[in-house]
Amino acid sequence: MLRKLIPKRPSKTKQLPDNEFDLIRLYRETGDMRYLGKLYEPYTNLVLGVCLKYLKNREDSKDAVMQIFEKLVQDLRKHEVQHFKSWLYQVTRNHCLMELRRKKLPMSDTDSKILGNLMELSENPHLTDETEEKEQQLQLLGKTIQELPKEQRLCIELFYLKQYSYRQVAEQTGYELKKVKSYIQNGKRKLKIRMTK
Repeated sequence: MLRKLIPKRPSKTKQLPDNEFDLIRLYRETGDMRYLGKLYEPYTNLVLGVCLKYLKNREDSKDAVMQIFEKLVQDLRKHEVQHFKSWLYQVTRNHCLMELRRKKLPMSDTDSKILGNLMELSENPHLTDETEEKEQQLQLLGKTIQELPKEQRLCIELFYLKQYSYRQVAEQTGYELKKVKSYIQNGKRKLKIRMTK
């Protein structure tokens, strides 16, 4: 399935690095799909599992694995990704939620709330309610989150995407509770400003 998209591995004379940071850097610098393929391949089962959890259909999930790979071709060249696995998980989940919304399939209350929170952050009064435009807004939101300062980005992701409480975010990050609230409020304000530009 994915092998059609990922170029064949190079010969032993040209060994690719194993380090994710190196693979991301080299892909961004060269656009060589072999680096992206080597980066993504170990996570295809994880991506498929997440897709199966949300989409409940093996064929749709296999299609989603390929669509997400194709999405990474552009997104990885635009985003500064610090933790590839967690970033990929979020990209995968967001893709699945948008698919459920597009196909008008039922979502759990939690998933519906997550999508609602993402949409609330990305609201723009100049756009109509077209699904395609909302999906573009959601993609823009994902990119914009990655541009936030590290502390704000981490707190926003844990609070909105993983639905942690303020206290759980503080425990997870080691930041003081007041700082967590401040990072979330400031991060949310920056996101709204950037999303409405």
